Amino acid sequence: MGDQIQFIVEKLNQEPFRKNYNLISFDSLESLQLLQLLSDVLGEIDPKHAVDIREELPEQTAKRMLNLLGILKYKPPGTVSDLSAFRQGLVTGSKPVIHPVLHWLLQRTNELKKRAYLARFLVKLEVPAEFLQDDTVADFNKQYEELMEAFKNLHKEHEQLKISGLSTAEIRRDISAMEEEKDQLAKRVERLKKRVETVQNHQRMLEIARQLRLEKEREESLAQQKQEQKSQLFHAEQRLQRAQVQLKEMQHVVADSKPESLMKKLEEEINFNSYLVTEKIPREMESKKTSVYFLQKVVAEPAMTQADLTALEREINEVNAQMNQLIEKRMMKYEPTDSKFSMYRQQASIISRKKEAKAEELQAAKEEMSSLERQVKQKSSQAHELEGSEVLTEDEFKQYVSKLRSKNTFYKKKRLEIAEITAEYGILQRTEELLRQRHEAIQQQLQAIEEKKGISGYSYTQEELERVSAVKSEMDEVKGQTLDNMSEMVKKLNAMVAEKKASLAPVIKELRQLRQNCQELTQERDEKKIQYDSCAAGLETNRSALEQEVKGLLEECAQEESNYRYINCMKRTLEIQLQRAKEEMKAYVSPDPQERRKAVREQYTRIILEQENLGKKLREKQKVVRESHGPNMKQMKMWQDFEQLMECKRECFLKQQNQAAIGQVIQEGGKDRLVL
Repeated sequence: MGDQIQFIVEKLNQEPFRKNYNLISFDSLESLQLLQLLSDVLGEIDPKHAVDIREELPEQTAKRMLNLLGILKYKPPGTVSDLSAFRQGLVTGSKPVIHPVLHWLLQRTNELKKRAYLARFLVKLEVPAEFLQDDTVADFNKQYEELMEAFKNLHKEHEQLKISGLSTAEIRRDISAMEEEKDQLAKRVERLKKRVETVQNHQRMLEIARQLRLEKEREESLAQQKQEQKSQLFHAEQRLQRAQVQLKEMQHVVADSKPESLMKKLEEEINFNSYLVTEKIPREMESKKTSVYFLQKVVAEPAMTQADLTALEREINEVNAQMNQLIEKRMMKYEPTDSKFSMYRQQASIISRKKEAKAEELQAAKEEMSSLERQVKQKSSQAHELEGSEVLTEDEFKQYVSKLRSKNTFYKKKRLEIAEITAEYGILQRTEELLRQRHEAIQQQLQAIEEKKGISGYSYTQEELERVSAVKSEMDEVKGQTLDNMSEMVKKLNAMVAEKKASLAPVIKELRQLRQNCQELTQERDEKKIQYDSCAAGLETNRSALEQEVKGLLEECAQEESNYRYINCMKRTLEIQLQRAKEEMKAYVSPDPQERRKAVREQYTRIILEQENLGKKLREKQKVVRESHGPNMKQMKMWQDFEQLMECKRECFLKQQNQAAIGQVIQEGGKDRLVL
């Protein structure tokens, strides 16, 4: 803590504070003075905070300081863990709160100045969402964010320029060197002009050289345009090849697609999605929920020791043994009746497992296909960026089509297998349902036999059996009706598909003719576009050449005008200097003394003499002062001693008068007491 206070005092005694504190005077500062000192330091970092705290309320002062400290990213030390206590200490001016803040601020003043300066422009104003619904406010907010980003970029560039080490002296040296080079080049140009002027037809040669330079520049620009057009042509050919490949693929897909295949594919997707929605996903969700429930239960329980774990393992083993015993008893008890259903149960479980495995395989295949499609899109985008995707040859394309057909047959075979498995699964479900009903009937018969042996309820059981049989017959009738309805619906759908085919046949013919017309128009448009591009390129080259020529002429004209003005200015200055030199020579040579006095040489000679006389007088005065300095100092010391002596006498006289007055008062008081 002592080192911290010493550091604060040293910093406050330096520029720009100049407080002249020592450890004792700084430690004896009151709370209001500490707050004012903190406000001064914050004002040095941010000039907006250079205020007198006596002119504002304590809450406003604390709010202002806390706001700036938050912008500067100050964190209270460990001793002030509670933010409310820190605020209270800042309001009351507590030393344990103010001293760490001052130490932190004075350690990094320059860095915090920069941060405060940036905060003025980079602290974003939070606009409520309901105000941003207004278009004007939203536009202003967008402009504000864009300006903030522009300020960030400019500040970064400014910092990079600072770091780059370019100084004004170096820039001035570079400018002076460039000016010298410019003068040298101007002199060389003048010399070359003088040499050329002696040659016959030099103007014509200069004009021919200028035209040669322009033609070379034009040749370079034309070569560049030719290279650009070649690259554009190459890219256009690549795009055309890709478009042709895509067109062939789409034509192949359209040729192979039929309404029956599309309907079948949609039915397969619907069946698969319905299986996922109704069976697989709910089962997985239920298992996840149960696992989450058990995990939450485990987390909610307190921490378990090794003894608790051994006890739980013992209980689990006991429960497993009891379960095994119950299963054996049940098997011994229901073995004759259960043996009839064991085979069907096994088949049903095997088929359900196969179905789940196939569904998982199908889902994995779909995910793999989607990932491969994403990779293909990514590769195609990279190829588009590189503008160099390879096009398959005819043989490669035939091989690719044959592979696709083989895969398609393999897929159809697997799909038929899945359809057979689903049909078998439906049959087994029906068989399981029938067997379950038979099992219930047998159970009811057993209950009836038990009632005959002394248990009541036989007639009720018979009625239940009749009711179940009636319900079964009704269900069979409903199922028969639903099957009839489904067959009628299938017939209607087939008829509708046939009608749609018949109605779409002329439209497809018209569409083929329109496609042919579209291809012809596209070819014609491409030819016209090529002609337009070539004409536009020629006109653009001519225009750019003319612009270059005009630009060169304008630059030459501006250069000549600047040379002319510079020469005129130099001529005027030389004339003025020559005139002044002539007047000076005339005045110096003139026999008239009045005219001679007006000469600059005479004026400077007179001023030099005056200054020499003044120097002699000052040296004499300095000599006199040095000689009389010792006696004068001695006399001044004697006068100071005399003044102290007289002051001492005055104090003694005043003390004597006070004592005499006190004695007189005491005597008068004694006389009064005697009289009384």
